[in-house]
Amino acid sequence: MEVYRKYSSYLKEKYGDKVYKIPINLPTTCPNRDGNVASGGCIYCGDVGTGYEMREATEAIASQMEHNIEKIKAKYKAKYFIPYLQNFSNTYMPIDDFKMILEKVVHPDIVGISVSTRPDCISKVYLEALFEWSQKYKKEVCIELGLQTINYRSLQKINRGHSLAEYLDAMMQIKQYPFATCTHVIVDLPWDDLKDVIETAKCLSAMQNTYVKLHALYVVKGTPLAKAYEQGSLEMVSLEDYKKRVITFLRYLSPDIVVQRIIGRAPEEHTLYANWNTSWWKIHDEIVAEMEEKGYKQGDLCNYLGGRALRVFGCHNQ
Repeated sequence: MEVYRKYSSYLKEKYGDKVYKIPINLPTTCPNRDGNVASGGCIYCGDVGTGYEMREATEAIASQMEHNIEKIKAKYKAKYFIPYLQNFSNTYMPIDDFKMILEKVVHPDIVGISVSTRPDCISKVYLEALFEWSQKYKKEVCIELGLQTINYRSLQKINRGHSLAEYLDAMMQIKQYPFATCTHVIVDLPWDDLKDVIETAKCLSAMQNTYVKLHALYVVKGTPLAKAYEQGSLEMVSLEDYKKRVITFLRYLSPDIVVQRIIGRAPEEHTLYANWNTSWWKIHDEIVAEMEEKGYKQGDLCNYLGGRALRVFGCHNQ
């Protein structure tokens, strides 16, 4: 039995075969890059966002779709696909442009769409467009929100340009629709401690996320974070502390939430520091091995929801 709910296993069980997300790169930006809510973007985000291994944003969507589908079919023998509007904030554009993009990702082999964006880029107009698309094509919709941490001081440090309030508001708006949700978290922000990690897991559980995605903090060349790193003013969290944070996060996370990843990867040519110069799969396997050895499982400390104080009366769920 898996120590946490793996995304790949969940998708295969749900659709009966291998399902892979395929990245679609759009010529978008973010409101904390263009001066709308802030300038310069998140301190860890490079000029290409997360699009290091993606097709060029100038390439037609249909071409990106076909290239990525054929590549993944050949390499992983996948049968179904989820186009993933991944880079920057993919609802930060005029609504007519957004609707046009939704029409362009339709393909016989897709089972849904995943849209990555910011909490302050969610509104009813865009949610209605996604709902109409899902009803028209009978496909599922997942909205992925970058939160990173519930610590408002850390959110200010990384120049997110929003607070926890915008995230809660976005989640409540999304919950009015039959959409899946995924929240992204950077577990090892230097300004966070283990209490912040625990509270983030509890908040994501209380908001009933469908999925979560955990990231390690990368130092991308040319970013404000890189400058602090090179000047020696940034103390990175150790690998052992990262593993401890991930394990603790998973133990407090609701067992109903599917975990899309517990560690990512970044290309060496774009980073000064990534994953403690250790392969992502080795870190992943060490986390799993420690949880197995100690008998830990996702959600085994998730005892704080559903009227915890009323359990003494035996009627907290009635």
